[in-house]
Amino acid sequence: MFWTTLLRQRRWQAWLYPWRGVDWSLLIAVWLITLIGALFIHSAELHIGDKDGFQHVAVAIVGTVLALTLARIPESAFIGVHWFVYGLSCALLLAVSLFGVEANGAQSWLPIAGFNLQPSEFAKISIILTQAALLHRVPANGLAGILRVFIATAPPLLLILTEPDLGTSLVFGAITLGMLYWANARLGWIILMLSPLVAAILFALPLPYELNLWVWLLWTLAMGIVAWRSLPLGWIGAIGGIVLNLSGAGLGQLLWSVLKEYQKNRLLMFLDPDKDPLGAGYHLIQSRIAIGAGGLWGRGIFQGTQTQLGFIPEQHTDFIFSAIGEELGFAGSLLILFLFWFIGLRLLQIANSARTDFGSLLAIGLFSMLVFQAVVNIGMTVNLFPVTGIPLPFLSYGRSALLATYIGLGLVLSVANHRPRSRY
Repeated sequence: MFWTTLLRQRRWQAWLYPWRGVDWSLLIAVWLITLIGALFIHSAELHIGDKDGFQHVAVAIVGTVLALTLARIPESAFIGVHWFVYGLSCALLLAVSLFGVEANGAQSWLPIAGFNLQPSEFAKISIILTQAALLHRVPANGLAGILRVFIATAPPLLLILTEPDLGTSLVFGAITLGMLYWANARLGWIILMLSPLVAAILFALPLPYELNLWVWLLWTLAMGIVAWRSLPLGWIGAIGGIVLNLSGAGLGQLLWSVLKEYQKNRLLMFLDPDKDPLGAGYHLIQSRIAIGAGGLWGRGIFQGTQTQLGFIPEQHTDFIFSAIGEELGFAGSLLILFLFWFIGLRLLQIANSARTDFGSLLAIGLFSMLVFQAVVNIGMTVNLFPVTGIPLPFLSYGRSALLATYIGLGLVLSVANHRPRSRY
């Protein structure tokens, strides 16, 4: 009996050996939050009888198989295919612009064999892989490394903007800034990259004109000082930083003209949803009501009135957190925040213990993507951010988004699986 048990144990260990270094705690946390998502997708659709919660689990199973398959492959193998993945991603985005299906004001879906594929979701993982490979070869402590990243990011980003998909474009920006910072780009440079957008927002704030102008000019002067301290060109760099931010007003006008009418309404209603309570502000008002009604412990699963009566549009996708807040209350919301915190912590630990800079950057890219999406989506449901159409990772229904995120997880599990054992 003893020898039979020992033999079975050794066979089991031999079968698991290719995944001996996988971060199982990360995978378990991801599966837990995915199952919570499936439960509340089902709850949000109970009144209409859809079965998207079961599809969510099915896609997660496929994604887990892909993630564990990728985890067996040494991370160095991914460097050699990054241009192929990048080219395929751009080709799919171009196909969307030519043959894509429009929904919710954006032409983002590509019909393939009865399945609507959203290439922009996979483009996020593609750009993480591409930027990690580029920064592995040339770090961001010089302008050459930063320019390489910007040049590679521009084509897919422009294709996504033409859909138009503002939310995914913002995720691209978060990924890029996070990876540049991790690749030793100076903090002053990153602030300067963001400064024109901040200047545009400050110029457009609904304040008295004189106050608005002073705030904008003070910010522009501050960015000139940052440029003087961080750029190697001295006063020339300072003047460039000031000119860059003075152009922020024009940038704001340009961006505003590119947005579609529904996107403009989303941004305007963020400031005061009660101006149009039955129109553009409806989502935000109903979401706040649902989360507030949950109280400390929630109304109970399948018991939320806002959720079960379908008051909140898109509650199984962008507004899934409002269903959780209503039916699980503040305690359940804290559980979701804790799971995201734990997943982010494990990704940072993998980045710190990675064998190569490439592997470390892969982990940081996924960390930047998940954290940004979680913060913006949750902030959106409680009216801290405008509605941007960014899904909540692992929780929102979306087959392409979930599958792409699991593929990104597989790349990071590969990094964990092949890092030095002595550094666990």
